[in-house]
Amino acid sequence: MFRFEELIVYQDALDLIDSVYNYTRKWPREELFGLTDQFKRASVSIALNIAEGTSRGTKEFLHFLDLARGSCYECVAVITIAKRRQLIDEKEFLECSEQIEKIARKISALKKSLRSTMNDERSTINHKL
Repeated sequence: MFRFEELIVYQDALDLIDSVYNYTRKWPREELFGLTDQFKRASVSIALNIAEGTSRGTKEFLHFLDLARGSCYECVAVITIAKRRQLIDEKEFLECSEQIEKIARKISALKKSLRSTMNDERSTINHKL
């Protein structure tokens, strides 16, 4: 098992992808290369950036988490547009928003934890000098 597969935020991102594919399955065909494609790519990007980031050093992982968080914001923009175009109803909008917010909060918490670890490592190095 790869390290990223153990992360709850990664599992949550996979759940979001499942939701996105379920929502967009019902959308009109004319949205296939518009909002549908954008929503799928943005949601998949969250999981992919978390996964790829774990293969890097801490500083780069933080950058990949920033990208994943940006994709969360992109998903919120898509569902807002989808709601305005009546592609999703209020209930679906709120459910999806909650899913995305939960992921964004967990990404922020993971970033905070990584920064704290980086600061602790720097402090240890400085004390050894």
